[in-house]
Amino acid sequence: MIRRLFKWTIRLIAFFFLASIALVLIYRVVDPPVTPLMLIRPMEGVTGGDLVGVSKRWVSIDDINPAMMRSVIAAEDGRFFSHNGVDWKAVERAQQRNERSHGKKLFGASTITMQCARNVFLWQGRNYIRKALEVYFTYLIEFLWGKKRILEVYLNVIEWGDGVYGVEAASQKYFGIPASQLNPHQAALLAAVLPNPRVWNPGQPTPYVNRRASMIQKRAGGVGLGPIRPGKSSSGRQQ
Repeated sequence: MIRRLFKWTIRLIAFFFLASIALVLIYRVVDPPVTPLMLIRPMEGVTGGDLVGVSKRWVSIDDINPAMMRSVIAAEDGRFFSHNGVDWKAVERAQQRNERSHGKKLFGASTITMQCARNVFLWQGRNYIRKALEVYFTYLIEFLWGKKRILEVYLNVIEWGDGVYGVEAASQKYFGIPASQLNPHQAALLAAVLPNPRVWNPGQPTPYVNRRASMIQKRAGGVGLGPIRPGKSSSGRQQ
C-alpha cells in the first residue's frame, strides 16, 4: 500500500512538471486566452445581483507605447532587466523594512516576472504552497520566455479595475484611446494604480495617485528598454 502510494505520488509530481513545462512552452507562442483571476473575479464581484464581466483585448508589445513599458518598470520592478525573475536584493530590503515596521505595514518584493507568473498560472493568496509555485513558474518563464515575452504577457493580463484586464482595455476604458497612443502622463497614471487597481481609478486620480504618477513619470524617463525593440513580436508574429 505504501509502495503504491509512493509510486502514484511520483507519477503525479512528474505529470505536474511535464504539464507545467508544456503549458509554459505553449504560452511562449500562444497568447493566454484566460487567466485564473479572470475566472475567479466574476464569482467574487457580485454587485446588485449582477456578475462583473471581463473586458480584455490582446495587443502585441509593438502596439503598446514604450512610455507604458517604462512606467510599469519604473513603478513595479526597476531591476526588471537585471534579475533572473526573483530580485533577492529587493527581498532582503523588504524583510528589513517589515522588521522595522513590526507588522504595522507589510512590504513586498514581487517582480514583474513574479506577478506575471502568478496572474497567468496561479491564484491569489499568501500561503507557502502558492508562493513556492510562484517562484517555480517565475524561473520557468524567465528561462523559456525571456524578458520581452514576459513584459508582453504581463501588460495584457494584469488587472486594471473590476473586470478590466490588460493595457488595451484599460487605455480604452479610462482614456478612450488605444495603448499605442498613451502619453507619458497617462501611462504613469495607469502604472500608479497597479498596487490597488480595484480602488484607484487612473481616469479620476486622487491626489495621492497624482503624486505617485508624477514620481513614476520622472523615474520612467531614465528607464531603458533593454532587449525590447520594435519589429517582430515576442510570440513570433510579424507586425
